[in-house]
Amino acid sequence: MDLAGATPTEAAASLPGDDLVRADVVMDRGFDLDAPPSEVWPWLVQLGKRRAGWYLPRSVELFVPPRRRALRRIDPRLLEHEVGDIVPDWGGADATFTLAAIEAPTLLLYTSRRGRTDLTWCLHVTGSPSGGSRVHLRLRLGPVRRVWLARTVGGLVDALTVTGLGAGLRERVGG
Repeated sequence: MDLAGATPTEAAASLPGDDLVRADVVMDRGFDLDAPPSEVWPWLVQLGKRRAGWYLPRSVELFVPPRRRALRRIDPRLLEHEVGDIVPDWGGADATFTLAAIEAPTLLLYTSRRGRTDLTWCLHVTGSPSGGSRVHLRLRLGPVRRVWLARTVGGLVDALTVTGLGAGLRERVGG
């Protein structure tokens, strides 16, 4: 397992969006939550800049300006999310994600273009035998000019970000 808990089976699995980008870099992450997919789903749907934010644990959010902290509740207005919706991202003024597929309560697929690099970001939720959920996230990037840099520095940032997301969701889901 890597820092954010993706299993070798998850990394080898085919996910929606894999065919959209000829990837030079693929980052698989995953974490478990003690709630069924139906309870996890609304939290993932409202995720994003100018939406519910990016969930982090309370101990980390203390260092984030109050106006940039993520919601700690479900906002019904943010649950209306349709293919084609554009969500701003923190990667720069022109950085956005476009919702390419949505299948409640298991799949959100986003696409984006950053400079000359295309990317897909898939969030896949499955139920676990314990009654909880497994969240598998896959980021695919291509073409990438500096593959080593994207894999190491970008991979570390992605792992830390998803680790924070998992911890933040554990505080929120089911509460």
